Amino acid sequence: MRLLVLGGTKNLGRHVVEAALRDGHEVTLFNRGTTNPGLFPEVRRVTGDRADPSDLAAGEWDCVIDLSGLLVRDVRLSAEVLRDRVGRYTYMSSIAVYADRTTPGQDESGALLPWPVDAPDNEFTMDLYGPSKVRCESLLAATFGSRMAAVRSGFVVGPYNPDFGNWGTALAAGNRMESAAPPSQPVQYVDARDLADFLLLELSGPYNVVGPTRTMAELAAAWRSVVPDPAPMDWAPAVDRFHLNDEGLFQLDNRRALAAGLRLRPDEESARDYVAWVQDGNIPPDPPH
Repeated sequence: MRLLVLGGTKNLGRHVVEAALRDGHEVTLFNRGTTNPGLFPEVRRVTGDRADPSDLAAGEWDCVIDLSGLLVRDVRLSAEVLRDRVGRYTYMSSIAVYADRTTPGQDESGALLPWPVDAPDNEFTMDLYGPSKVRCESLLAATFGSRMAAVRSGFVVGPYNPDFGNWGTALAAGNRMESAAPPSQPVQYVDARDLADFLLLELSGPYNVVGPTRTMAELAAAWRSVVPDPAPMDWAPAVDRFHLNDEGLFQLDNRRALAAGLRLRPDEESARDYVAWVQDGNIPPDPPH
């Protein structure tokens, strides 16, 4: 497959490119060339900015995976340029698109957040994160129809990724794991490698790409099990950081993604690999603010 990746040199993007090369796909990267520019010297690179994707107007690809589509303006411009140049458009979205954050078991048909009147389409604020993802999904669906997929994930765990990096770092050093959520808090995540493999599938429509729901206590027990004699869990920092009124977002229905080919590795494998990655001298990136 001729694959165009928008982004591709940090966090999840590294796993996507690694998986694509492993599977023998022909990869082109489009990014500014400022983040880890030495990665993947064997792939074709097109250096440019999302605000001006005109350099992509000369190519053709079977699929584009959009990992950096945050601003509505940028995604709209990419859609205009790539409308007749790609077979499929797979957009990395978020579970933050859902308007109902309290009801467990929602599938992809759940109500989505509205786009605020007069909101700018070329600026980012955390308040606009969910609505921007909804807006981007909508304009891509209008442009590509059934050739478009929206992959909605929440926490993404694994090497190069920030989520649960504090747990991996603590276990690697033999320190106590801290949690900013109480033991009973529901949580879902997906390993970055499993998400990368899913993004390479032939997809159409929206998908909740999340693992099974478990409590923070259950997840902590799985992670602590991968090291001998782990330090006791520290629940003292648990505060309302994860917004307990958002429990519905951590109990989403993932059956559509599983039916489409999502494969999920055990929590223990994710934890063990993260700890080994840190022990090899790597430092998890800071989470976004």
